[in-house]
Amino acid sequence: MELGLHIADFTWSGGAPVLGRTLASHARNAEAAGITRITVMDHFWQLRGIGPVEHEMLEAYAALSFLAAHTERVQLHALVTGVIYREPALLAKQVTTLDVLSEGRAGLGIGAAWNVEESEGLGFRFPPVAERFERLEETIQICLQMWSDSEAPFDGKHYHLGRTLNSPQSLQRPRPYLMIGGGGEKKTLRLVATYADACNISASPEAGHKLDVLRQHCEDVGRDYEQVEKTTMIIIDPATTSDDIVRTASGLRDLGFTAAYIAAKGITEPARVIDLLAAALPELG
Repeated sequence: MELGLHIADFTWSGGAPVLGRTLASHARNAEAAGITRITVMDHFWQLRGIGPVEHEMLEAYAALSFLAAHTERVQLHALVTGVIYREPALLAKQVTTLDVLSEGRAGLGIGAAWNVEESEGLGFRFPPVAERFERLEETIQICLQMWSDSEAPFDGKHYHLGRTLNSPQSLQRPRPYLMIGGGGEKKTLRLVATYADACNISASPEAGHKLDVLRQHCEDVGRDYEQVEKTTMIIIDPATTSDDIVRTASGLRDLGFTAAYIAAKGITEPARVIDLLAAALPELG
């Protein structure tokens, strides 16, 4: 089981005046400890399950670019981008830019978006769920086209592009890593089977069933289920021990997951998170 670091809580000792240097140190320490992937949320307000909405939250792609400058090896992407927040071509360009500047370490994690409170507060249009999934599939198609050799127009139901020119191209070929997040059985997991390198499914009691559904979708579209990376997330807090992480991750590995992103909440000293991960990694290798 591979462990990644998901940075979801930026409310650290010292506050905003030292947040940049704290984040840079946190990422460097994670890489030095053996973490191979770092992700951030694509939200603009803090999630209520982690802290008050007023707590610090960084814009995802600015934060990822900052992390690229302060790391050398880790894979970097959002977990996961809300499809409604950016035009598809802009998103493809952002991920491509991150990939070039990080020397081939960027990925795209994407989903249909769900945070209506945040969207209404900041003025993002929040379409009905059916339209969000239509936009999600078209956005994935546009990104894949922009990462290909094609500059042809794209004419979808919601998006119309006259020329899908993308220069410079991503360093990763044929394209950057693509993750689709969520556990929706009819739409999300079908999109994973059709397009994605990886899923990200909540570590809920239904997680094993969700993987069975994904397997069936893969069979339906003629995809090798083993080609899809199965990722999940483990939430830790100040009371969590490294043994807790090992026990939870081992159980998820037994279900079929191959990677777990560790997301801390309420831990104001990032070094504590790295200590826990460094202790857990040898037990899961």
